[in-house]
Amino acid sequence: MVVVGAGMAGVQTAVALREQGFTGPVTLIGAEPHQPYDRPPLSKAVLLGTADGSAFDVDFASLDIDLRLGCEALGVRPADHELDTAAGPVPYDVLVLATGAEPVRLPGTGQAPGVHLLRTLDDAERLRPVLAGQHDVVVVGAGWIGAEFATAAREAGCAVTVVEAADRPLAGALPAEVAAPMTAWYADAGVTLRTGARVAAVEPGAVVLDDGARLPSGAVVVGIGAHPATGWLAGSGIDLGPHGDVLADDRLRTSAADVYAVGDCTSFPSARYAERLLVHHWDNALQGPRTVAADILGEEAAPYDPVPYFWSEQFGRFVQYAGHHAAADRTVWRGDPADPAWTVCWLREGRLVALLAVGRPRDLAQGRRLIEAGRVLDADALRDPALPLKQAVVE
Repeated sequence: MVVVGAGMAGVQTAVALREQGFTGPVTLIGAEPHQPYDRPPLSKAVLLGTADGSAFDVDFASLDIDLRLGCEALGVRPADHELDTAAGPVPYDVLVLATGAEPVRLPGTGQAPGVHLLRTLDDAERLRPVLAGQHDVVVVGAGWIGAEFATAAREAGCAVTVVEAADRPLAGALPAEVAAPMTAWYADAGVTLRTGARVAAVEPGAVVLDDGARLPSGAVVVGIGAHPATGWLAGSGIDLGPHGDVLADDRLRTSAADVYAVGDCTSFPSARYAERLLVHHWDNALQGPRTVAADILGEEAAPYDPVPYFWSEQFGRFVQYAGHHAAADRTVWRGDPADPAWTVCWLREGRLVALLAVGRPRDLAQGRRLIEAGRVLDADALRDPALPLKQAVVE
């Protein structure tokens, strides 16, 4: 068994193989030289210096997992059952692709000094002294990662300006009426938010916008999205989707024999939502490996069709999302979005398909179970934030 990618999805696949009884050789290959680590702490604890790292608490030696770090994957030859790496070819009986996603770079700033991404441990280490020095910081992108970094930078005492090309934060993730209330969070935290603005150039000490405005900047942090890290699969014959995602089936098998894909680099068909999902979140990287390991070992397992879930801590708020709201036909609010805690629920034909909970973790926990069960809810009862969400179920 060869697993390429030593992030959450790759590590959990190797561990799941052992936990489910596989006793043969397992090789885990990672491009970075660091001990495999978790990514969520990078945007806060590691960045602010309250933690030195976020290595997984996994004893690879005791699990007899051959860990090969600093080894970049270069290609796959499915007909030969070989993985090409910077250290030479690696033969496999079964290969699992778990190379994750890579951040989108700001055009024209490839080697510009002072321009940072936040995806790896090295990225966080380079940014730590920027925050410690309380530099003026310009964040490009008001998505999840941009908001989380802006939060950390403000906590460190930096002056922060966030530049967003859309007319609101999280424009690509949430409907306008749901994202709009979040605009006030930036000002409340002392962050300047410039919407409808694009970066024209990055100069020493300044970011120039397309309207000619110049923003003082000791550092620029780019958070404008990510795409599957699958460019290295070119020529392999493995089917990719329009976003570069590996096209997997409902057992996370790819178009190539004996090759699986899991985590941020792959999409899968969801029967629950009647569409193919590409999920770039931690929980997907945690859950998928169990399905992969079970299928490899010939165990009976349900099709992979999780309720997507993620969380974000930003501007003093704990934001959680479960489900997929794209096909919803009704939106129901629980509470006032001007208050510290509120929830939005999305229904389709009366069934809960997604919810966003701000400071209401009980709503999220109950809602996630209701989505999994496909329960029909009473919309009028759902509107009452004092009523437990599960009590809105229509029996």
